[in-house]
Amino acid sequence: MTTVLITGPTRGLGRAATLALAGRADLILVGRSGKALTAVADEARARGSRVHEVGCDLSHLADVRAAASTVRDLLDSGAAGPLHALIANAGAMSADTRRASADGYELTFAVNYLAHAQLIGDLLGSLTAPARIVLLGSNTYSANFWRRLLHVPEADWRDPVEIARPAAGTEHPGTAASGVAYSNAKLAILYYAHELQRHTGPGIGVAVFEPGWMPGTALGRDAPPALQAIMRGLGRLPGVSTPKRSGPALASVALDEKWAGLRDGAFVLKDKVVQTQPVAHDRARERRLWEATAELLAARS
Repeated sequence: MTTVLITGPTRGLGRAATLALAGRADLILVGRSGKALTAVADEARARGSRVHEVGCDLSHLADVRAAASTVRDLLDSGAAGPLHALIANAGAMSADTRRASADGYELTFAVNYLAHAQLIGDLLGSLTAPARIVLLGSNTYSANFWRRLLHVPEADWRDPVEIARPAAGTEHPGTAASGVAYSNAKLAILYYAHELQRHTGPGIGVAVFEPGWMPGTALGRDAPPALQAIMRGLGRLPGVSTPKRSGPALASVALDEKWAGLRDGAFVLKDKVVQTQPVAHDRARERRLWEATAELLAARS
């Protein structure tokens, strides 16, 4: 049976995707150690998968490197593998852009982008072709009518080293700054996906999955309680994406034959490939992000 690694498997979209994968693939679950990780691992085992739990706090790059080392040991020893898919699912949206990760980087950028760049870079040589890397994207990087109506900030791209720097000052930067940080991280993922494909072998395809608008999930767990309640209410509206619907779609992108040809950061919105906005394709930004990522990761190695 093929093996799939997924980060953030304990809640929301990640949990739903993990259980959709269960019985179809063996699993390496990378997430915070604890009851939630054990519970989803046990449920996946009950559905027929061989499951390995790898404890990891993605806000600590040392943890990410240790997790990658553990995964390599599992693969090299034959205890797991071959590894044919890596799903970089875990995400966070810090309500305060002054908050820093353990390595001193703005928390949203650190968890959504830098941690996965570290993990993928460490495991790229351990994937067995044909293989797929699936990153979690979001359309928030670009404004449209509905996102403007809902006051969802679009990306405000700057040099990646600057984006990685937490906000300064004693006053709370506000929810708009938090939204910009999230959109910047998601735009970084698109740039990274394009550049990553240029650095992989021909047998590895890189794609980005956008589950659609999915309010009320654990992504906004740092938001004020009143806002969380509003988002949970919006999550019950007809047509809104939910983990129950989007989890199997994410699992499909990682496993199903219909998606086998995805490459070059192809953007899958729910269940179809769509074109991203022109701002999401910029060779100079992609090249600079790759260089800056190496600098940022090396500085904390």
